[in-house]
Amino acid sequence: MWSADEIANLCYECFHELPRRGKPEAGREWTLLAAVLKVTWYPHSDTVEKEVVSLGTGTKCIGQTAMSPKGDVLNDSHAEVIARRGCIRYLIRELHKAVDGRGSLVFCQADQQGKWKLQPGVSFLFFTSHTPCGDASIIPVSNSQSQPCPPVRSPNSQEGTNKGTDRRANLKRKAEEPSEESAEAKLPHLEEQQTEEMKPENREDAEPSEASSSVSAKSKDSPPSDVTGACVENVSQTSQIKTSSPSDVTRTDITQVPDIHRTGAKCVPGGPADPLHPGVGYHSTGLLRVKPGRGEPTLSLSCSDKLARWGVLGFQGALLSHFLQGALYFRAVVVGRCPYSQEVMQRALIRRCSHVSGLPPGFSVNPPAMLQSSLEFPFSQNQTELQHQAGQGRMSPCGAAISWCNVPEQPLDVTANGYKHGVTKKMLGTAKARSLLCKVELFHSFLSLVSATDPSALPASLRKKDLKTYWDYKQASQSYQQAWQQLRSQAFPRWPRSHRHLLLFC
Repeated sequence: MWSADEIANLCYECFHELPRRGKPEAGREWTLLAAVLKVTWYPHSDTVEKEVVSLGTGTKCIGQTAMSPKGDVLNDSHAEVIARRGCIRYLIRELHKAVDGRGSLVFCQADQQGKWKLQPGVSFLFFTSHTPCGDASIIPVSNSQSQPCPPVRSPNSQEGTNKGTDRRANLKRKAEEPSEESAEAKLPHLEEQQTEEMKPENREDAEPSEASSSVSAKSKDSPPSDVTGACVENVSQTSQIKTSSPSDVTRTDITQVPDIHRTGAKCVPGGPADPLHPGVGYHSTGLLRVKPGRGEPTLSLSCSDKLARWGVLGFQGALLSHFLQGALYFRAVVVGRCPYSQEVMQRALIRRCSHVSGLPPGFSVNPPAMLQSSLEFPFSQNQTELQHQAGQGRMSPCGAAISWCNVPEQPLDVTANGYKHGVTKKMLGTAKARSLLCKVELFHSFLSLVSATDPSALPASLRKKDLKTYWDYKQASQSYQQAWQQLRSQAFPRWPRSHRHLLLFC
């Protein structure tokens, strides 16, 4: 139906078509990218339409003292979170079209009164240009490399490409300061991916495929007659990749000590901590982690933890669960070219929650397929290092975060430090300073959807008269809260609880 490289291409092209505002400075700044894609399968014509519906960039997080009880600050600006919150805007818009009777390409009426479900053939995918921060980034370093974060020096590499001899050192993304590293193997399509487990050491000598020069953010295609053959060929190529034998490696007097990539995300307070031993004993795995802030702790859980949570509760959140008959799950998670381990991704995103039971109707443990693309994001830390020129100054992560989603009104939202990019101090605390993704803005969009729905068509959970605050509406989503209670008690008992005083805005 589609390949990981197709998905990566669509996302990179969508980013390329956005305005310059908020993008990194080439050769000096880098960022991460994530996106949500809608895939529609038309069985009668056997065609598949793939469309980016939300895209986000960003690497920053605000500290807990900067959080606002008005809900007007964007707390977490990591790309994965930006992409998911932009998708919420898109889903609210589609539900508006459904309740107005204008027809939605995403939702159709469900059996329960006031409830909606996905149209037949519609599913969603999640793309991220790098392994999510937190547990999914604690990956074994391949044997040919001696340290997780060596400096990158590659004068022989072609600027902006992945061709030629790859002399890049093995980088590691931290939760606050990400980076990229190669994952050279071609990967099978979705149908074959689950049977071909990729490991970092199996991708050392594979030649990366190049991105197509002309791919749009939305494509509709009929699978060619040799699609199956292409998938099998990719699997065959992947299975033939081998690590270098000892005789192929230039020996030195320095013993190669096994090591792991490090994550900047810290273990949640009050629980087990990282032992910080040398090599593979530096981190503990499978733990909940919070993202580092700029000098102070944050309350934002790592992207690994959030993706694992979405695999049980869905990515629609508590508010939209009022309108939906069942949770919305990502069919697959696709990762761009970077340090990657299929085993670690399974551990971080799936196995930690696989035993959860007793979920209410509409919720289930719904593990996504895990795929990796051979295509690297052009503004990754690694690619930025390769393009860096003398005189450009110190390399740094881009301070801005970009959100784009497929909505007719204000699809683009560029932020910095939790507020709209470029706002003055005088504007802080006003509506003009707010990101369209902050809690209060999404809450107001949700209330607009409630108001647009005929009272007789409202779901029962929204007919209560004592619903006023953001907290009230979240708690009234009873099935979602029951599912969250089961997940918390069985898998994530140390997940920090939100401070109620930060959720009492209207």
